[in-house]
Amino acid sequence: MNVRKIFNIFRVFVGATIVAVISLWIGQQAYGWLPPQAAAESQLIDNLISFLVTLGGFIFLGVTGTLMYSIIFHRAEEGDLTDGPHIEGNVTLEIVWTAIPIMLVLWIAGYSYQVYEQMGIQGPMEIVHFHNPIGMESAYAAAKEEPPEAEASAVEKIDVVAQQWAWIFHYPEKNITSTELHLPSDRRVRLALTSQDVLHGFYIPAFRLKQDIVPNHIIHFEFTPMRVGQYRLTDSQYSGTYFATMQANVVVESLQDYHQWLSRVATQKPTPANNQAASEYAQATSQSVKTGWTTVAPAASPLVNYAGGSNFPND
Repeated sequence: MNVRKIFNIFRVFVGATIVAVISLWIGQQAYGWLPPQAAAESQLIDNLISFLVTLGGFIFLGVTGTLMYSIIFHRAEEGDLTDGPHIEGNVTLEIVWTAIPIMLVLWIAGYSYQVYEQMGIQGPMEIVHFHNPIGMESAYAAAKEEPPEAEASAVEKIDVVAQQWAWIFHYPEKNITSTELHLPSDRRVRLALTSQDVLHGFYIPAFRLKQDIVPNHIIHFEFTPMRVGQYRLTDSQYSGTYFATMQANVVVESLQDYHQWLSRVATQKPTPANNQAASEYAQATSQSVKTGWTTVAPAASPLVNYAGGSNFPND
């Protein structure tokens, strides 16, 4: 192997190392592009996104770097209008540029599937086929070394009902309902998700959680909030005309504050909650001149012990 060939290999190695270092740095910056990590499972998604950004950055910089290097150092001399060398039939090169993308896609697919499996997210087809969804265990909970009895007793169970167009949260422990989701921090939560009408999507960006809710099925979904604060729950599925009103506050608080809230709300009598979709629908139907498309009438305002706030915080 002559000196020139060794130098070319060294130059490629140095270039690939520089691109790799820059790509890793870009991947680390991806964590700052996302909402705060408010649930244990959000770490899994953020790591996956950082990995994808790092890999995408490496490919982008590698391709553009090679093009720029070729343009700068391998330009034809001024006035040279001849064709470049005719090269074809390089079987080794064709195998390499076919095998590498296949391996990358398999790597991404395997990693992504592992993350979603750890988070226990189920797709609509899986739910419909199995009919009786099994309980799901988050990666954060699986890491704890506790006996099954202690682990089960630490689960906070909440029923979640989605309807056009409102969220209703029922707390069996105190038999109370609310239009605002309150959760204890650093404690596993098990939601029983149901829909009264159409397909909905339970989505909290700060938790990185999105679970489809299929009508006539109860979907058990577990996660672990870990950051005290207020966040936003929205419907990730288009559920009809007043889809934009399908939102709710999510309040993560200490375990003590959570139990105090339950006790305080339990003393309040159920009253109709403010329903923005129902109000807008009533206003539209009361007008003498009809405008817009015919829409499904919103469900009646739910009777809840606690209606919560009306302002949605920024994620």
